[in-house]
Amino acid sequence: MFRKRYRQQIPELNTTSTADISFMLLIFFLVTSSMDTDKGLLRQMAPPLVEQQQPQDINKELVVTVELDGHDQLTCDGKVVSQKELSDAVIAMVSVNRTGHFISVQADRETSYEAYFQMQNTIVNAYQSLRERYAQEHYGKSYARCNLDERSLVNEYYPQRISEMPIQKGGTP
Repeated sequence: MFRKRYRQQIPELNTTSTADISFMLLIFFLVTSSMDTDKGLLRQMAPPLVEQQQPQDINKELVVTVELDGHDQLTCDGKVVSQKELSDAVIAMVSVNRTGHFISVQADRETSYEAYFQMQNTIVNAYQSLRERYAQEHYGKSYARCNLDERSLVNEYYPQRISEMPIQKGGTP
């Protein structure tokens, strides 16, 4: 009387559609999620000179020369300044002469990225504060809340006029 023992078989799960479902979920999340992209410095190149066009002479009194040396020392028009003093100098120059001014940025190749971007952010924030003030006075709202046409008018009123070049080893550009 031997009895045959039957092994109990465990029922298997049907997993054929699991790969399809996971793939669909992956595609769904890739399509619906937003990817943060790093933005660089927004600069507009000067248009190329037309053959008939003569280069303009720039009045030296309307140029703010900002230099950043290899030791991350910031100078504005030959004087050592802090970030706040640089911002005040840019605001003062742009307020006095909105469309004729130039900010000449000269950075040594040995300058650290942190110091360079702090200097760039200071200049851009100075322009932004002027634009914010103009938008509040003329439109009664902040620059960020202005529509596209209002922003373009504010940008035309206070254009960013920044020229960049490296400092040569002799000290002159």
